[in-house]
Amino acid sequence: MQPKFTIPLVLLSILAALGFAAQWLRSQNQVYHLTIATGSQDGEYYAFATALAAVVAHHHPEIKISVAETAGAQENINLLAQNQAQMAIVQSDTPSHASARAVAYLFPEVFHLIVRSNSDIRTVRDLRGKRVALMPEGSGSYRLFWSLSQHYGLTPTDLTALPLPPDAAYRALEQGQSDALFRVLALGNTSMATFLKSNNFQLIPIDQIEALRLSFPFLEATQIPIGTYDGGTPIPATSLSVVGVRAILIAHEQVNPEVVKTITSTLFDLRSEIVSRYPRAATMRLPESSENLGLPLHPGARAFYDREQPIFLVEYAEPIGLLFSVGVLCVSGLWQFRLWLEGRQKNRADFYNQELLELIQKMQTSENLPELEEIRQQLFAILRQVVTDLDQDRISPESFQSFTFPWEVAITSLRHREMLIIQPLQPPSQHPSQHPSPPLSHQYIPASDQSDRPETPQ
Repeated sequence: MQPKFTIPLVLLSILAALGFAAQWLRSQNQVYHLTIATGSQDGEYYAFATALAAVVAHHHPEIKISVAETAGAQENINLLAQNQAQMAIVQSDTPSHASARAVAYLFPEVFHLIVRSNSDIRTVRDLRGKRVALMPEGSGSYRLFWSLSQHYGLTPTDLTALPLPPDAAYRALEQGQSDALFRVLALGNTSMATFLKSNNFQLIPIDQIEALRLSFPFLEATQIPIGTYDGGTPIPATSLSVVGVRAILIAHEQVNPEVVKTITSTLFDLRSEIVSRYPRAATMRLPESSENLGLPLHPGARAFYDREQPIFLVEYAEPIGLLFSVGVLCVSGLWQFRLWLEGRQKNRADFYNQELLELIQKMQTSENLPELEEIRQQLFAILRQVVTDLDQDRISPESFQSFTFPWEVAITSLRHREMLIIQPLQPPSQHPSQHPSPPLSHQYIPASDQSDRPETPQ
């Protein structure tokens, strides 16, 4: 090589190396800021997104997620289309924008139709001529009500619809300004539980589920189990057949695939941490390979779902085919094993529930604070073990969900017992009513937190 070309080539090589190094350092130190559109602050979407953002920030500090309160699914789609939000949570039936991409199925949401206990409303058909409090226009609940009423032959002229914010809708039914209230939300919602326990109302079943699914295939047949909102009364008094939809996490198509892959990985690989902050995340599941989420998958989410796809299947098709043929002969045995495993998971959950009942009985007879503190430690030890068992598939998500309600009852009973013991010790001038206790949160304390003060969801 001639000397006159050597120095320029060396300089170009050095500059190229410096450029690649600078790009690598920039990628390693870049912080990604995302906004996720949810719903009202007392709703499940906001609570879930807050838990997800906290877990992502803890393990991946380069990803900063801001949780945005919105009016509902339609606003979420609009914000995503305008790229004012990079991610959003919507219901599976929500009409989407071309830029939206699916990331993951989240928790199921159930149709709740509430009326006064002395009302003559027994089915959806009985809403004809009634005043019905609905969620705000543009929300998923509002749209789903009209899909439901359409099946039963009800039109907007057959009833009086009252679109209201959640708190105002509850008040309208409580004050007799409406005859019924319809809302779609996750089972065990705290605001719904408080409303049903403090007023004389009841939930109405929704029948014709299979017929509904013919027109609206996105609906899922489900139940509101007996005692979901109060195990003592119980509320509801019997398990109610209803329908529901599944919440879906979506992202804008232009969001960095590696960021979406990291968030998707957090959803499933760190599920136990999210569950400790938001228990209903236990019902999340990986989509089947052939399952249609209603939207194209985001490349980042697909990269996560396909991360363990066995490429050798193509190369070793013949021996795998032989193994599959032999496996067909074992289907009956595997089915029996599955039934046995499900029974074992249920028995383990029943064991934990029995421990909770024994601790509740013990705290009712306790007369001193040290003994109650010991019971508190036992309650949180049980919670930590149950979350561990859930993560290791020793109990099912359904069994975990049935465990959360008696655990909240136990914690509430413990605080009540403490107040009964503490009150006689207060000076006469300090009346207990002057120092009201903070409201009980519906969130759970992470297993690593040694305090008994629940984290208030936002």
